[in-house]
Amino acid sequence: MKWTKTSTAIAIAGAVGMALAGCSGGSSTGGSSTSGAPVTLRFAAVTLTEAGRGPALKAWLQEFNDSQNKIKVVPDGIPFATFAQTVLTQMGAGSGPDLIRFDISTFEQAAASNLLAPLDSMIDASKYDLIKGPDSYNIVNGKRYGFSFDTTSYALIYNKDLISTPPTTFDELLATAKAATKNGVYGMAFRQTAAEEPGMMQDLFNYVYGYGGDFGDGHKLTLNSPKVVQGLEAYQKLYDANVIPKGASAATYRQMFGQNKVAINIDNGGVPSILLGENPNLHLGAAPDPFPVKAQGGILTPLAINAASPHQAEAATFIKWMLEPANQVKLQQIMGAESVATHTTRSAAELAKAPYLKVFDDLVATAKPQLINGFAAKTPDIDKIIVDQVLSALQGQQTMQAAMDKAQQLATAVVSG
Repeated sequence: MKWTKTSTAIAIAGAVGMALAGCSGGSSTGGSSTSGAPVTLRFAAVTLTEAGRGPALKAWLQEFNDSQNKIKVVPDGIPFATFAQTVLTQMGAGSGPDLIRFDISTFEQAAASNLLAPLDSMIDASKYDLIKGPDSYNIVNGKRYGFSFDTTSYALIYNKDLISTPPTTFDELLATAKAATKNGVYGMAFRQTAAEEPGMMQDLFNYVYGYGGDFGDGHKLTLNSPKVVQGLEAYQKLYDANVIPKGASAATYRQMFGQNKVAINIDNGGVPSILLGENPNLHLGAAPDPFPVKAQGGILTPLAINAASPHQAEAATFIKWMLEPANQVKLQQIMGAESVATHTTRSAAELAKAPYLKVFDDLVATAKPQLINGFAAKTPDIDKIIVDQVLSALQGQQTMQAAMDKAQQLATAVVSG
């Protein structure tokens, strides 16, 4: 597997704690070591809120709790749409979870704002067989702030009972989605609302990468470049074709997928487990995205320690436990079609039961992190601008080219300020 790091976090204007001051945040609830009670750590992750993977991940955390009696890890599930704001607000106020499974863009933002504890002195990374490509993103400005929790590519996921052969070109995708949309069934589903801005942006990256575009070239923003606009226009063609449940959240359309009411979803390797959590009898298949360029988004989620945590040593103990080979294998089985921090080998039985796992594993080589190239720490701010303008184009208020021209102007002002 090969990941290429194109940028590291640079400076972020102002501290998140100042920007988000006044918002409420929970504090860590540590047990008293002098009283003999275990130290309690809060572990925050979007995955804990998901069907299928959520309960399995909680059981995995309990295995750590059962392995010793000095530390107790308590799961803290936070929905994806509000995760970044919730966690950064709490951390900026000097509180929040002890252990956080971050999306890569929020991780870069937190690291640049000095909200994360450096791990080099607490954990010797050389002891572990880390996957080097994804692991490089855990290091910001020469310091390690995390270890990969899970890494995966995006691919086309389809219901074999509704689609016999997956499309291999965009024209085939459009035709297949149209043909499958009938009798209460939708040919596709993807995020297309302001309420799901982070997830919608992840979806948009796939179309942009798939048409050979990028939102930045490492030095300047390229939001309105021809290939970016071409990819976003393909996304809009699917939206305009009325082949998706418009307005539906990811949670809703994934539930619909489980009810055999959605045929195709381009999403990451964690989603098959979510869908099977909704309906274990689904017949799932996976194939590369049917776009001109063989490149797609990749999810990378570092596990980090809150700099405000009073129990950093105990949190590091948990990370060391996570990195042990047997625990890495169990974590990968929970996460589904995803890689973890270290090199692992899937069993023949596992691959026979879920052949789509190999599709996702093979695509990691052409996956690209969903960061604005050259502006990692500013990615969340730029993402919001892009989503706002794309939604305006979807609503017919302007062309996609005009939308991205405006996005380029607004985002340039943000990164120059």
